Amino acid sequence: MSTHPPTGHAHTADLVVFGGTGDLSMRKLLPALYHSDRDGRLSPETRVIAMSRGGLTDADFRGKVDAEVRDRVPVDDPAVWQRFLGRLHHVSVDVGGADRSGWNALSRTLAGHEPRDRVFYLASPPRTFGPFCRELAEAGLVTPRSRVVLEKPLGHDLPSAQRINDEVGAIFEERQIFRIDHYLGKETVQNLLVLRFANAFLEPVWNSLWIDHVQITAAETVGTPGRRGYYDHAGALRDMVQNHLLQLLTLTAMEPPARNDREAIRDEKVKVLQALRPIAGTEAHRFTVRGQYVGAGDMPGYLDEPASTPPTDASRQVETFTAIRAEVKNWRWAGVPFYLRTGKRMPYRRSEIVVQFKDVPHSIFPGGTPNRLVLRLQPEEGIELHIMAKEPGAGEVTLKPVPMSLSFGKTFTARVPEAYERLLTDVLDGNPTLFMRRDEVEAAWRWIDPILDAWKADPALPEPYPAGTTGPAGAHELLGRSGRAWHEEEM
Repeated sequence: MSTHPPTGHAHTADLVVFGGTGDLSMRKLLPALYHSDRDGRLSPETRVIAMSRGGLTDADFRGKVDAEVRDRVPVDDPAVWQRFLGRLHHVSVDVGGADRSGWNALSRTLAGHEPRDRVFYLASPPRTFGPFCRELAEAGLVTPRSRVVLEKPLGHDLPSAQRINDEVGAIFEERQIFRIDHYLGKETVQNLLVLRFANAFLEPVWNSLWIDHVQITAAETVGTPGRRGYYDHAGALRDMVQNHLLQLLTLTAMEPPARNDREAIRDEKVKVLQALRPIAGTEAHRFTVRGQYVGAGDMPGYLDEPASTPPTDASRQVETFTAIRAEVKNWRWAGVPFYLRTGKRMPYRRSEIVVQFKDVPHSIFPGGTPNRLVLRLQPEEGIELHIMAKEPGAGEVTLKPVPMSLSFGKTFTARVPEAYERLLTDVLDGNPTLFMRRDEVEAAWRWIDPILDAWKADPALPEPYPAGTTGPAGAHELLGRSGRAWHEEEM
């Protein structure tokens, strides 16, 4: 697990953000870095250097951040905000262009600080990862203390992911590469490991003898306005399942590591991905569902969302919803289905892991329901254990499921850090535990690619579902065939 260094012991680093004026930087990275500065986790000498084609001066960039980021963060001490702005610099670089002046300017900015850690954060499309790293090396800017952070998606299939890994790996050693998935920075995800491995009562029942099935859901109320060009070629399977949902599955299903170190946890996660039962050919029709939202009420359908280009054949075939019945073929989980579900334009915004236990072997009370553990990642991070209790009153015993709740926001007085805040701290500390290793990324694609191939070979279009509903009928049939149902508890 990651830990924050005490105030005054943070590593000094130059954090270079390629795409530093873009949406991700303004919405997530810079607010996270400000919070780290505010909480004393950045050394006084640490700098943030944004790279873009914008032609901005340092003063221009600081003004842009002051205008666009200040309202996103609590500025309760103007001196801290001014200190943070003072860390910010900007260098204009044309990656892939003939003009080398930008690289020379970056070299001058970094010159004299070679002993520092250098972190290159690529907040840019994956096609730029290889060229950026190559030009970075050609400019002589990669040092033994350098690290590179890669944002998702890492390719669109196994060959493209391998190509990116080869290109980046030609410049950086694997220990220097941090493939980020912001879900792994969420407090609930990290508490999942603590819940399992630091509490004696839970691990003995964390297996097929006591667990009926597991549901992992990432539901969004938003559609894809303005993003259809991207989503046409991504879809829910690539955009959410290959990374976010499979990461949650590995942490839920992994074996206890021998120790809490940087590689032991990642070793166990890879074993889970390698144990996933393949879904290929006609089995994709049995174990997967794909859907696309259509207009309902005042909500437009996917094909009617505002976009710069009209819908294409790819638009009609892309899934905005998918549900999958996965199986981990090992001793612990034999016979336990893992249901994965993600979709846009659903009636609620919720990301959660639901562990549904089996019923008691012999119930002496009528009306009982099996226990359920719910780990919620959003909108409010927390853990709920649903147990059976007797309703107060005389006469016949009446049972009622009662949640034992842990809300991080209500239980702990300390501010719960955002996912990017924690992950950036780990990058600056050089701690790769919550980041994906090359073999982990490629194992995920090896499982996803046969599903994509089966869908491509199937002439049927995704099953329509009205915007604002819980998905297509096929998703409910996927569980209904075995007498199960999705967890749709109201927030």
